[in-house]
Amino acid sequence: MSRDLLLGIDLGTTVLKAGVFAEKGGRVLAQASRRLPVRHSAGGGRELDAAAIDRAFAQVTQEVRRQMGARWRRVKGVGVAAQGGSSLVVHRDTRQPLCPMFLWNDARAYPYAARLGEQQDKRFWRKLFHFDGAPAGLGRLWWLQETRPELFIEDHLHIGAGEYLFHRLAGVWRQDAGNAIQVGSYNAGAQSLDAEALSLLGIPLSFVAPLRRGHETAGLSREGAAVLGLPEGVPVAGPYIDQEACYVTALGTSARPLQCSLGTAWVGNFELPPGFVGRSPSQLALPAPTGAGKLIVQPLFTGNTAWDWALGAFLGGVLERAAAVFRRRLLPPEGLVGIPWTAQQNPFQPAAYGAGMFLGVSTHTTADDLLRATAAGLVFELGRVFGSLKTSGAIGSVVLGGGASNGLYFRQLLAHCFDPLPVLWQEDYEVAAARGAVYAFSPRAAQGRVKPVKAGGASAREVQEACALYARAFEKVLGHVKDAAPFQCRARKR
Repeated sequence: MSRDLLLGIDLGTTVLKAGVFAEKGGRVLAQASRRLPVRHSAGGGRELDAAAIDRAFAQVTQEVRRQMGARWRRVKGVGVAAQGGSSLVVHRDTRQPLCPMFLWNDARAYPYAARLGEQQDKRFWRKLFHFDGAPAGLGRLWWLQETRPELFIEDHLHIGAGEYLFHRLAGVWRQDAGNAIQVGSYNAGAQSLDAEALSLLGIPLSFVAPLRRGHETAGLSREGAAVLGLPEGVPVAGPYIDQEACYVTALGTSARPLQCSLGTAWVGNFELPPGFVGRSPSQLALPAPTGAGKLIVQPLFTGNTAWDWALGAFLGGVLERAAAVFRRRLLPPEGLVGIPWTAQQNPFQPAAYGAGMFLGVSTHTTADDLLRATAAGLVFELGRVFGSLKTSGAIGSVVLGGGASNGLYFRQLLAHCFDPLPVLWQEDYEVAAARGAVYAFSPRAAQGRVKPVKAGGASAREVQEACALYARAFEKVLGHVKDAAPFQCRARKR
């Protein structure tokens, strides 16, 4: 029996997905997903029980096995991708969870990260991480030390979502650089684990898992084989941070892609090519999956949490009505600006949560107008952050993925925003991270299907003027937030 199929798993922030791909050509043969029961609490709390991950994983794998039937036994490799920066403390020998998993976007520890960042000069953080402050995950460890000190003993291990799932399959503790840098255990310059930041909290480096090396694999353990119904020893690749997995799906689809994941968080992923320098206060600088240079994961301070809020507030949560709103008019009325920072600490009252705002509201402003201003703000924030990248020559194309890319109005606005660069849309964005997780076995199978996006819905002049107004408004009200500075990219001087 030939083994020519690959299983990719994506443990996302709110959904767990799996896909089965043909090794040659990458055709999707089966896919399934389950919503994860994330608990929300006051102050921006986001928690998920490991048992809920186990249940969702069992349901998803059972579904793809059912779809594949006898062909399931042809799976020759498994790839794991997951959200980065989450926190779970387990017993290192038994994998028994000792607390809920605190997701990367759990905001309760943000004040701890801010305070920790202020205790050291920015040069300290830049030297270690290539960004300007303390990682949110490091602040979360400080918060846990105060609220759950019993977790910090030698027999325990701090892990993230990918490490939890990878160990369940392969019986090996391993983390990716994207997760490590977000909890403060990674040196971006040396591209290795580093104890210096953890030592500020008195935490030894042994409290985190070893680092994944390149695209190495480990064989399915007895438990993992039983869970998947596959033979022991089938290689498992990962864990990958989901942004890295999404980025590799864009490789080969176009020249020097900026891959934009428009999901729970909006993030831009690209490789900084030789001959260019660039940085931002909030970038993640990781080893490039192609083996040379750095992969830049640039988060935005907004995402689909803002969009979901707007849909609920202005359309009663009925997504299907949005298309009609944007067919009538793509842009908000002249002068109306929405800044969709709804999931950030309030810059004017740091103890409060939420920094979203509208400017230019009048007595004639409608709910539809506010919805359009939110959508435009999401897109223009992407343009604001990556403006220098667009004009530097460091990227040659833009590839859109993630749930929001399914909206034609978002695609039309983004095509305007990045003109004259070609903008492409990943048609099978639902399985992008799962697909990218099989890159170690077949780069071709990891490559997503794309089609070109055409600008439309408004004139280029109208969009350019609205985008420029957004940039001016942002600078007026949030320009003092230094972490919000855009990515700066330029050709290296010879």
